[in-house]
Amino acid sequence: MLADAFGRPLCFRITPGQASDITAAPDLLEGQKAGAVLADKAYDSNDLRRRIAAMKADAVIPSKRNRKAFIPHDTAIYKHRNRIERCFGRLKHFRRFATRYDRRTAHFKGFVHLAQAMIWLR
Repeated sequence: MLADAFGRPLCFRITPGQASDITAAPDLLEGQKAGAVLADKAYDSNDLRRRIAAMKADAVIPSKRNRKAFIPHDTAIYKHRNRIERCFGRLKHFRRFATRYDRRTAHFKGFVHLAQAMIWLR
């Protein structure tokens, strides 16, 4: 999921349960404009950092522990990463989202769009 600076959802991709979230990140960033992209350690990859640099944005992603060359990040900006967590918290207020009652991806995706619209209307 991609959220703006106010923690409002912008777009999302549904991935299989066993897939890593970083596989959907490049598609989410396609066509977006930002001054900085904040993400946690799970998104630390050279390919994603190159894509963010191509957007002319700063990658505020802490390095993984096993990275050979540590890449510093701005800790003051990184403190704002909790806004995406708050966005998920708002979505989880919708019980249907939190428990994923829908068996079909198309139905779940439709409800996520509805929940996102309701968050934007608040």
